[in-house]
Amino acid sequence: MERRRLVDGLVGAGVAVLVMVVVVVVAAFALTRPAPAKEPAAGPTTQAEPAGGAPPDDLAAGDLWLGGLTLDADTLATPDGTLHDVEVTGEDVRTGASGLVAGSLTVDATVPFALVAAQIGPDVRVGPVPGSPDEAAVHRTFEGLGRVLDVEATGTVTVRAGRLVIEPRTIDIGGPGFLADLFGALARELVTIEQEIEGMPDGLVLRDVTVQGDGFRAALRGTDVRIEP
Repeated sequence: MERRRLVDGLVGAGVAVLVMVVVVVVAAFALTRPAPAKEPAAGPTTQAEPAGGAPPDDLAAGDLWLGGLTLDADTLATPDGTLHDVEVTGEDVRTGASGLVAGSLTVDATVPFALVAAQIGPDVRVGPVPGSPDEAAVHRTFEGLGRVLDVEATGTVTVRAGRLVIEPRTIDIGGPGFLADLFGALARELVTIEQEIEGMPDGLVLRDVTVQGDGFRAALRGTDVRIEP
C-alpha cells in the first residue's frame, strides 16, 4: 500500500520555525548598536541573576547567546503546507561556528486535517471525532480489479516511540457482515497510520498529539537541538 509521510508538513514547519530563530537573532544583531555607558547610580547596588541563567564564558567573537527565546505565529506557510498557532520556546540558545544550538527547545503547532490527508494520499479524508480529543475519523477509498472499496474508521491517536499513530477502533466498509469479515484485515491496514517524523533536527522529537476541531495539535520537545547554519 502506497503511503506518503504523514507529517512532512510538520517537518517543514519545524525547520522553518527554527530558521525564523536565526533570522530574529541576526536581525537583532545587525539593526542594533551598543547602548552608551551610563553613570552608575549612587549607593550600593546588587546585580541580579539573569532570568535565563548565566551566559557561557567561552563565547567567541561573533557568537550570540540567548537565555530564553519565545516565538509565536498565527499562520506559518511552507512549501509543504500551512500550519496554525505555532509556538516555539527555547532556552540556552547559542549561535556560532557550530550553527544554532538550543539547550532545550519546544515546538507546538496545529497541523490541519487537509494537510495530513494530502500527505497520506489523494483518496483520504481525515477529521475529528466530536467529543474525543484522542480520536480521529479516517475515510479511505481503495480501488482494485475494477472495484472500489470505501472504508470508514475511527482511530485512537497516540504517540509511540516518537511516532504519530492512528490505530482503528471501529471500521465500517458497508454491506453485509460477511464482507466486513472478509475485508476486515485489508480495511484495518488501509486506515492504520504509524509514521516517524523524519528530517527534524537531532534531539527534537514528537512527544504528544491531541485532536482539535481544525487539526492535530503536535508537541515536539528536545534537548541539545542543533540546527545546521
